[in-house]
Amino acid sequence: MLRLTCVLLCVSMFPACLRAESVTPLRFETDVRAILRTHCFQCHGEEPDVQGNLDLRLVRFMRRGGDSGAAIVPGKPDDSPLYQRLRDGEMPPDESKQISQEELRIIHDWIVAGAGTVREEPESLGLEPHITEEDKSHWSLQPIRRPAIPDPVITDPAHSARVANPIDAFLLSELQKNDLSFSPSAAPRKLLRRLSLDLLGLPPSPDSVQRFVNSVASADGADKTWAATVDTLLETPQYGERWARHWLDVAGYADSEGYTDADSERPNAWRYRDYVIDAFNIDMPFDQFITEQLAGDELVTSPLNNLSAVDAKRLVATGFLRMAPDGTGGAVADKLQARHDTMADTVRIVSSSFMGLTIGCAQCHDHRYDPISQADYYRFRAIFQPAFDPEKWQVPSKRRISLYTDADRKKAAEIEVEAKKIDAERASQQKKFISATFEKQLKELPESVHELAKAAHATAAGKRTPEQNQLLRKHPNLNVTSGSLYLYDRKAADELKTMAAKATEIRATKPKQGFVRAITEKPGRIPDTHLLFRGNPDQPRQELQPAGLTVVSLNSNLPQIPSDVSDVTTSGRRLALAQRLTHPEYPLTARVIVNRVWRQHF
Repeated sequence: MLRLTCVLLCVSMFPACLRAESVTPLRFETDVRAILRTHCFQCHGEEPDVQGNLDLRLVRFMRRGGDSGAAIVPGKPDDSPLYQRLRDGEMPPDESKQISQEELRIIHDWIVAGAGTVREEPESLGLEPHITEEDKSHWSLQPIRRPAIPDPVITDPAHSARVANPIDAFLLSELQKNDLSFSPSAAPRKLLRRLSLDLLGLPPSPDSVQRFVNSVASADGADKTWAATVDTLLETPQYGERWARHWLDVAGYADSEGYTDADSERPNAWRYRDYVIDAFNIDMPFDQFITEQLAGDELVTSPLNNLSAVDAKRLVATGFLRMAPDGTGGAVADKLQARHDTMADTVRIVSSSFMGLTIGCAQCHDHRYDPISQADYYRFRAIFQPAFDPEKWQVPSKRRISLYTDADRKKAAEIEVEAKKIDAERASQQKKFISATFEKQLKELPESVHELAKAAHATAAGKRTPEQNQLLRKHPNLNVTSGSLYLYDRKAADELKTMAAKATEIRATKPKQGFVRAITEKPGRIPDTHLLFRGNPDQPRQELQPAGLTVVSLNSNLPQIPSDVSDVTTSGRRLALAQRLTHPEYPLTARVIVNRVWRQHF
């Protein structure tokens, strides 16, 4: 459940991420490779044609060297061109990315120690980054395991009652390692104020404070009062309003499109905001929360032109994928670039929200810190390609889905029939009033012009003869129309106005047509995804199939992302991603949400 699951998970997922300082000799994989990946691999390893024929991704490649000979001489940094050029600031060529003195020292000491490796290196490497054992063994990528609950030595009897759950045991154990202990208990008034501000963002009322103080003061009421108070606050609507804001910040919620100075309004974005608030207030399971936001449209079973209430809510949830800035509905300098920018921002929001990774850093080149290749980035982006489809792009106004159902349309049609009856009656009355008024005005003129006047009155203005126009100019009181009737017969004009208002009033009773800002796929169309050289949409390279990140996909038990699913109307890619992210063995999602809840509470 959104409220409680994350806090309970804190016990079983508290990461042991403190690492003792290494006393082993410097090695390439553990100490040097990350430095070179940050500063050097882009020119010397990532591209098919490495500069100077020098590949720095393996030590064996450095010893072999390039056009200028060996890059390193083990034991002799001053004789190693790699170290020399880094030391002298000749490399990397971009002055803003110069290597730090600490990084330079590590490379120097590693060469002095013999330029060793942890293990035997592979014979060759492909274009994509080599995923090392160190990459695979990072604590955040390991399966989540339930740790042993510590048993801290309680020297102060007052602490015994305060270790009420495993989280308290973890906290006290770490405090004791630093000669610390729990802070004194807060006074009841202060405790309730903290709780209320944390869960609701609002201070408690004076009456509720007094009731809480009185209940806590009773002999056996403290624990029961505390638990009941927490439950009461969790059940209030303000809880969802308070905590939805945290998620909406993660999702990049905005009521306007951004991207350009026009910053046009998103009239239906509020539905997604309310969906998130409701999700917290109804204690929606987090797996469902993830799945509906990523692939609510792939769960829809009713027709889009006759959505059930459940399916409409699922579509609203996909507003999560519509929160990125989108200027494609207005004037932009480069429409293709604007489309790709919207997709890039969407990928960034998804990856940071659920995985806690900056996948977007690999849009133009291999990631400088994490084991994420540029190809990995576009494989991940291919999951969303059918929904966004840059080649068959739909601007925001074309993506909205009507919430009208068959019942709404039937009711609206019935109401329109009633309104049209009033319209017809009004038209008939208006014709009678105009005719009567014209005849009254005609009697004031000589009979010799009556026939000509009647012909002019019966003829449309654009088809009248010169003689007819001359007559009407000479006698403007004959030009009786719906717009001038009030000048001659105020009572008749008011009656017609009342009838028009009645028709408008009837039409106002039609079911209101709402719209959803959603994401959907076009049935039967699966657009290709290509790696974009340097992230440039005008320079597509090899085609790539959808997939999760390679370093995580090494776990064969995780659901795979399909290239195509023939028995459904959508690609199934985003639904598969949701199933992957919520799989018990997927290491990132649970850690990310627990860390978010923990940080936001404390």
